[in-house]
Amino acid sequence: MKNNITYNLNVFTLPNLLSFVRLLTAVPLYIFLADLETGANRYYVLLFIFIGFATDILDGYIARKYNKISEFGKIIDPLADKAAIFVIILQLYRHEYIVPLYFWTVILRDILIFTGGIIVSKIIKKVLPSNLLGKITAFSIGLYLLLVILGLEITLLYKIVFYISLLLCYLSLIGYSVRAYESIKWYKKNEAV
Repeated sequence: MKNNITYNLNVFTLPNLLSFVRLLTAVPLYIFLADLETGANRYYVLLFIFIGFATDILDGYIARKYNKISEFGKIIDPLADKAAIFVIILQLYRHEYIVPLYFWTVILRDILIFTGGIIVSKIIKKVLPSNLLGKITAFSIGLYLLLVILGLEITLLYKIVFYISLLLCYLSLIGYSVRAYESIKWYKKNEAV
């Protein structure tokens, strides 16, 4: 009986467990980011970012290699990523490490993509997986936030990553919108047949 539940729901898989662990890292990240200048807080933040990065790579690898991809995994994986990014960007913004333009661009992009994803999944009856542009954008956001946490705001690399990351945020939002529109159009066309 337990195996049927696991198989039918596809919730209790190792990749989903790893995504859940990554989701939980948002709590210590929030705590330690409250004061980056105190003691070892910066190192703890880097440790939890590394844990998040490692579990993200590992859960994707395991899901693909062992065919453990699930609809639940398509939800919790990006949710864990967005929770960690939200906590980091919120704390960095609150403590004036990043400018309002960057904060609002990333936050509004994620809200629009998340809300749009819910609407699209209700219409087409499945969750759209993330795409390459979205992954590259998430990587650029993560790299930018890492540079901020490391205190490298005065470097040329920081400025380059800042502008590339902003541009990718806008491009990926357009890309997700086009993809959502095409998916709904395809679904409605094939549903009518």
